[in-house]
Amino acid sequence: MCQIEAKTVEQSKIIMGNLMQPEHANIAGNVHGGEIMKLMDNAAGIAAARHCRSNVVTARVDSLEFHLPIHIGNYVKCICQVTFVGTSSIEVLATVMVEDLSLEEPPRVALTGYFTFVALDNNGKAVAVPPLKLMNEEEERLFEEGRQRYMAHKASKEK
Repeated sequence: MCQIEAKTVEQSKIIMGNLMQPEHANIAGNVHGGEIMKLMDNAAGIAAARHCRSNVVTARVDSLEFHLPIHIGNYVKCICQVTFVGTSSIEVLATVMVEDLSLEEPPRVALTGYFTFVALDNNGKAVAVPPLKLMNEEEERLFEEGRQRYMAHKASKEK
């Protein structure tokens, strides 16, 4: 059996951006939460696929929190990084930053959430994913928090 080489958080990190248009919003100009969740799921899926270099499917979304509204004309970018890996699962932290292009203000955090993916082979069977090589205390903290979410979810399924 061959050894799977560990990968760093930076090797799979992704930043995906989009300008919010009228088709993304309601008649009041507020962007639908589902539009942003779709952006987050797509970007997080790319980060997960980069980590394992195989097909991935969304298995779970945890702690999706809306911090700020997003409006037509805002620029949003979704920053995704792998935080935890199990045997065949990959947890990704998705952070959405919002920028009002008409103001001279830095981007602010609008949404955060954790997306868990399962890596699949060409037959749709779960496959092992590379371990995560942690490079600093922040990555170690996020990994431990992800491990705790993983264990809590596993325990709740066994009940």
